[in-house]
Amino acid sequence: MSDRTRTTGPETATPNRVLPDPAALDRTDPEGAIATAAAAYSNWGRWGEDDVLGTVNHIDEAKRREAAALVRLGISFSLSQSFDMDGPQKGWRRRTNPVHTMLDTGVDAALGNQGFPHGIGGADDVVSMPLQCSTQWDGLGHIFDHGRAWNGRDAAEVVTSAGDLVTGIEHMAGPVCGRGVLLDAGRVLGEDGELPDGFAITTEHLTATAREHGVEVGRGDIVCVRTGRLARARREGWGEYAGGPAPGLSFTTADWLHGSEIAAVATDTWGFEVRPNEFDHAFQPLHQVAIPHIGLLIGEMWDLDALAEHCAADGVHEFLLTAAPLPVTGAVGAPVNPLAIK
Repeated sequence: MSDRTRTTGPETATPNRVLPDPAALDRTDPEGAIATAAAAYSNWGRWGEDDVLGTVNHIDEAKRREAAALVRLGISFSLSQSFDMDGPQKGWRRRTNPVHTMLDTGVDAALGNQGFPHGIGGADDVVSMPLQCSTQWDGLGHIFDHGRAWNGRDAAEVVTSAGDLVTGIEHMAGPVCGRGVLLDAGRVLGEDGELPDGFAITTEHLTATAREHGVEVGRGDIVCVRTGRLARARREGWGEYAGGPAPGLSFTTADWLHGSEIAAVATDTWGFEVRPNEFDHAFQPLHQVAIPHIGLLIGEMWDLDALAEHCAADGVHEFLLTAAPLPVTGAVGAPVNPLAIK
């Protein structure tokens, strides 16, 4: 049986749906909804008790060969925002924008202050930044559920002051390369290519967007969901982009994220899921299911606009995608410069 035959698209994923439609969610009971979803969609033990890759295990050699065959034009798109002091961060939980400092400059070289022989000079620099201040992956050690990390491990034994001792982001440096799929929900579902803040993207929305693009989503895919939120921030200013209201995935898409067997998902928003969240007095409940229970690699603040324009023009929404995080040993997240190659 071929890999394509075994994959499950949005229309066939998890036919026995556990979570209700978004309108039927009990806004007063996030705890109950999280517990229900965690039990229904857990991948604990699926790849063995020592696993450190989670859903990235869905990307195998055959999947990468399939992805390489998608390159037709040789055009590449960086899906990364800039890393500079003009970024969206406002200091929440000590997240700041990058600080770039020069250690050696052309001025030093021209003045002969560097002490090198025979006229050679150079420049050198350093960057200080939180690892999740711009385009990045959330690693498997980033979110816990009631003190449990990915694969049921004790969070206290996984992430300490020394870093993530088990599922550090460095493990993702090699395997995150495969078939990328763009689901431009902003273009298909919104006005002028953008969704409004608070718009909860459901499984049905994802299905409709994939159908509109003529693309299937399945096992091992890296799915990029464009909402248009970044385009609006660039037009109107950062405002509340970092942590404020935004369109995003509904909590009820946990069934699709699990059943479609995708390897990873990334959005052009700060927090991946819809904000405000769909429960009262809740904070990022879909993260609480997706990362520690499904083992899903989540990308945030990706720049999908140029790629989306090209996909809309040529009608092809699949491509080779390489998205290796910076392999910072023990980190629970890391910057990434994803490259989509068509």
